[in-house]
Amino acid sequence: MRDLSEIRADIDAIDEELIALFKRRMDCAKEVGYYKKERGIPVLNQQRENEILAEVQQKGGEYGAAARLLFANLMELSRALQHNIVCSGQALRDTITHAREMPSVSGITVAYQGIKGANSYDAARQLFPDASLQSVKTFEEVFDAVDRREATFGILPVENSTAGSVSTVYDLILKHRFYIVGALDMPIEHCLAALRQSTLEDIEIVWSHPQALAQCESYIASHNLTPVPKANTAVAARDTAKEKRLNVAAICSPNAAREYGLQILDTGLQDDAYNTTRFIVISKQLYIAPDANKISLCFSLPHVKGSLYNLLCRFNSLGLNLTKIESRPAKGRDFEYIFYLDFTGSVHSENVIDLLSQLSEEMPEFSFLGNYHE
Repeated sequence: MRDLSEIRADIDAIDEELIALFKRRMDCAKEVGYYKKERGIPVLNQQRENEILAEVQQKGGEYGAAARLLFANLMELSRALQHNIVCSGQALRDTITHAREMPSVSGITVAYQGIKGANSYDAARQLFPDASLQSVKTFEEVFDAVDRREATFGILPVENSTAGSVSTVYDLILKHRFYIVGALDMPIEHCLAALRQSTLEDIEIVWSHPQALAQCESYIASHNLTPVPKANTAVAARDTAKEKRLNVAAICSPNAAREYGLQILDTGLQDDAYNTTRFIVISKQLYIAPDANKISLCFSLPHVKGSLYNLLCRFNSLGLNLTKIESRPAKGRDFEYIFYLDFTGSVHSENVIDLLSQLSEEMPEFSFLGNYHE
């Protein structure tokens, strides 16, 4: 067996050759890009790529699968280079160029799901302290209010650090594809609120939103309480005050407890001391702030082996940090999915705008959902 230092010397020499060959290959890809630009040929030729990858895998022998992965990444990088040469995604570039900055919040209406005292209400107040707030019953109605221009913006919870994604909201985002123009990570404190005549020992039933019940699961179990879902935490507080049952309490925010005249029997019910909910701001108009630092988009992928991995290769090559990936089945298409994706970045970066333009040309059902500050 050879000494390790000898093997490493061989590897270093091979790597030098690989780097030189990689540069030659990318130079060739660049030439192809100019050729395609001059003749109006699309950058992506999926059939040719599939044929090459199948041949590579066969020639790779015992390393066939790894060879296919290597060449798939090379093709992704080559295509990215060619997209930049042919100036792909001009429609998206124009949309982003003409985006406005956020308007003055005075005199505007913001829709939220729930009633006064709900967490969405508190989030709306933090984000838009001078706006008029419009209460609606469902998440769908938040989108409807924005769609009908009854509200300039809508506030929606999308994720909690304990209970995870709010699936209904992500489904609506993918359905309507409105712009996301702002976000807020808001710490959530849950308290146990009941009638002023009740004691902690009286409580047998707790009312709250299913997400809040999930966030306080350990507390509920340890106190042998029966959870009952309500439309949201503030509705639970309001109904607790209205029903006047000594054995019922609401799990809600301290603000909601005060709003509906309840006493707080216990605080800090959440299983995670750092319990946080992420809220987004939706709009039919694209606004991009100068300090925007997060981008959201959605798309479907071709039903091709490794298509998601190959896509993520591009983000990795630019050092971009993905913070969220959600997937939903594509209606009417077996085993195909619509993806929602968040990553940190700004369209003021040339690399980022180039990447988005490339994806807009290649990804079926691509939508740029916004670049905003969180």
